[in-house]
Amino acid sequence: MNKKPFKLEQMFGSKTRAHLLALFLQHSEESFFVRELTRRVNAQLNSVRRELKNLVDLNLIVEKVGADKQSKKLSEKKKYYAVNTDFILYEDLRSLFQKVQILLKQNLVQEIQEKGHIDYFAFTGRFVDAPDIPTDILIVGAIKQADLEKMISKFESEIPYEINYTLMPKDEFLDRRQVADRFLFSVLNGEKVVMIDRLSH
Repeated sequence: MNKKPFKLEQMFGSKTRAHLLALFLQHSEESFFVRELTRRVNAQLNSVRRELKNLVDLNLIVEKVGADKQSKKLSEKKKYYAVNTDFILYEDLRSLFQKVQILLKQNLVQEIQEKGHIDYFAFTGRFVDAPDIPTDILIVGAIKQADLEKMISKFESEIPYEINYTLMPKDEFLDRRQVADRFLFSVLNGEKVVMIDRLSH
């Protein structure tokens, strides 16, 4: 029995609000200008402004004024936004969104399995805070490239950030593992979360 896929907007009222929350909570040390947020969460400017106002009114997000990162004139002040780490529910929301990420990952794995034959699937790289690993997802198996690209693109829109993924046929994987391929071993010996493994048996 297929489980219904988890949808962020069903839980948080709007996809834009959910994406803004995810972005702020995952990058709690960073500040963002409105246009930067619009690009990062792939939403309309008015929608982002509306949701920012809601989050500022809630005191979860704080509004600051500073010089534009792109501007050479220090006199040009612009509003920018950051998460309020003193907000009473900050840690709870951060924990919640980490669990949401797990649900979204499970959605992706299930969709990919339904479209092809997967022998191995691992989240690594930025998913496990290991930026030195050269890919974020390693998939071994047979699936149409166009189908995979479409699913990865949808997944990126839910997270929201760009990810690097690697698709490798089973024969290539086994050959590269046999010769201790540097790229493959950096993934297999690095930090990772394995979702599917039919190659160890």
